[in-house]
Amino acid sequence: MATIDDELLREAEEDAREADYILSQLPSELKERFSRDEVTALLDDIADYFFESGLLESGSDEVEIDLDEVAEGVCRKAREERGAEYHADDVFFIVQADLDYQEQSA
Repeated sequence: MATIDDELLREAEEDAREADYILSQLPSELKERFSRDEVTALLDDIADYFFESGLLESGSDEVEIDLDEVAEGVCRKAREERGAEYHADDVFFIVQADLDYQEQSA
């Protein structure tokens, strides 16, 4: 039986794999602007956005997602909670890569 520490370690490893994937997918000019830690924090913000927006509770297999809206919401959350300033145009690519990663992992 896995302990909580084992589960946390697996989650951290998965977060690192996803952050590395996202960094590899970013346009070259953005790769230098974001660290793995920043991408991981933004992934948390993206997950929070989807949870708080109710999109995950729609019950539909096909949910239309406005990536610009998600990116703007993620930027607001990062600013409010961590004082981090990002441009929605840049975060858009992270949101898009996150969705691609989730689709590939499903």
